[in-house]
Order: sequence, then structure tokens, then C-alpha cells
Amino acid sequence: MALSARPWRLFPVGRSAAQGLRLPAGAARSRGQRVPWPLGASEVMGNSGTFKRSLLFSALSYLGFETYQVISQAVLVHAAAKVFKIEEVLAQADYLYESGETEKLYQLLTQYKESEDAELLWRLARASRDVAQLSGTSEEEKKLLVYEALEYAKRALQKNESSFAAHKWYAICISDVGDYEGIKAKIANAYIIKEHFEKAIELNPTDATSIHLMGIWCYTFAEMPWYQRRIAKVLFATPPSSTYEEALGYFHRAEQVDPNFYSKNLLLLGKTYLKLHNKKLAAFWLTKAKDYPAHTEEDKQIQTEAAQLLTGFSDKN
Repeated sequence: MALSARPWRLFPVGRSAAQGLRLPAGAARSRGQRVPWPLGASEVMGNSGTFKRSLLFSALSYLGFETYQVISQAVLVHAAAKVFKIEEVLAQADYLYESGETEKLYQLLTQYKESEDAELLWRLARASRDVAQLSGTSEEEKKLLVYEALEYAKRALQKNESSFAAHKWYAICISDVGDYEGIKAKIANAYIIKEHFEKAIELNPTDATSIHLMGIWCYTFAEMPWYQRRIAKVLFATPPSSTYEEALGYFHRAEQVDPNFYSKNLLLLGKTYLKLHNKKLAAFWLTKAKDYPAHTEEDKQIQTEAAQLLTGFSDKN
């Protein structure tokens, strides 16, 4: 460590004390002057009180350096232990997330809600949102969790603006909060949401989820009801807009990056093709969504919706 390699830069007292023992004799010799008498002990040492103080300062400097080394080592050990602890918590969190243990994951991460670690905070935002989505969560609890998730995501982004996941979950959480703040806030937030999804994709072009979410953004504004479009035009000179073709492009891109990564991407591919009146491809993707293995409650809901849409095909035929 650079600091421990050069302790005198932090503790200059020892060097000052050593320099205090030097006599100006050399300066006299440099001018060609002789020392007219041998130097006595008191002259070599200087004033006895000064000499004692010099020894005392030297001893204190040494003790100070030893203390510094002990403290530095303790700080390094503590920092290493803290990093290891965070890594251990993140590993546990990822395991619980993959296992669909939503409530256990939330309970684990809320123990560290005061953390300054961006990786932990965006996971906590995700966990809060996932608990809010559970069918057993009351409307009052859901609202609290949605706003709680936004705060965690905001803190994650403040801690690390280079984290694609922090950008992604911040955008998701802003979108969720919009459900409680009215159409004006929701439309205004749309610009911010798009900006953060695009930043997430820029930071990590291989993250299928960010690409999928950009597709949802496009799909949402492509199917915006006429009355909302009218409100948007009144409130904003250039309201957000998109097309089903643009949405389809993102959904396909997400599927290319990570095939079958998410049941909802399959469902939305089917629904977008329905909007574009391509029933053959709609049926293909809806069938994939219906047959997707259900790992979460959301997967089950998507299976049901896909099956209902496919049944609608059969009834019409």
C-alpha cells in the first residue's frame, strides 16, 4: 500500500527530530573556517533539554507509526470483510431470486437497506417491487412498496451511474409510481423512463430485459387511447409516441440476445403480431408463452392470458 510504504510523509516528526541533531559545523567548513576547539559533549548533543525532547519526539513518532500500521491493517481487514459480506449477500440474493423466493429475498435484503452498495440497492428495489406484485399484498402495502422501491433505485443510481441495472430499475420504478400520480405525471415521466432504458441498453447491449422494457415502452405508446393522446397533446408540445413495428423490433431483438428468457416477451410478441393483424405469427408466439414453464406468479398469469387469446382464435375460426 502506498501509504504504508512512505510513513514519513504522514509522520514528519521523526525526520524533524533527526534533523534537529545536525550542527551547523558543515556550513562553517564550507566557508573555509576552522573549528577553534574540539567539540565537547554538550556541544555535540546541544542543550540537554533539547536532546531529551528530541529523543522523546523520536520515540513518540515510532510509536505513532506502529499505531498507524496496526490501525491501517485493521481498516484493511474490516474493508475486506465488508466486501466479502456484500458479495455473500448478493450471492444469496441471486439464488433466492432465481428460486422465486420473493418474500425471503425481500426479508434478506431489507436487513441491509442502509447499505451504500449500488448492486445491493437495485436488487432491493427489484425485491420491493416483486413483493408489491404478489396477489396477497394489499393495495395500501403495494403503494408503500412501490414508493420504497423507487427510493432504493434512486440511491443505487446515485451511487453508481455506470450501473445498467440501476438505470433499468430506476426507470421501472418511476413507471410504477406513475400509476398513483395521474396521467399528466405518467406522460411527463415517460421521457425520463425512455432515457434510462436507452442508457441501460447502451451500458449493456446484451441485457435482454432492458431491450424488452424498451419494447414495452413503445408498445404502450403505440396503443395509447385517443383521449390520452389528446391530453398529451394539450400538455406537451411533442408528446411521446411510438409504433407497433418499433415495439416488435425490440421484442425480437431481446429474443435474439437471450431466447426464451422471459414469458412476457413471448406474450408481447404474440400480442404485437395481433395488433399488426398477423394471426399466424401471433399464434406461434402465444403458444410459446402458454407452454412456458411457470416459475413465478407472473408466469402463471401470462400462461392464462396466452391461453385465453388462443381460445379467442379458435372461437373466431
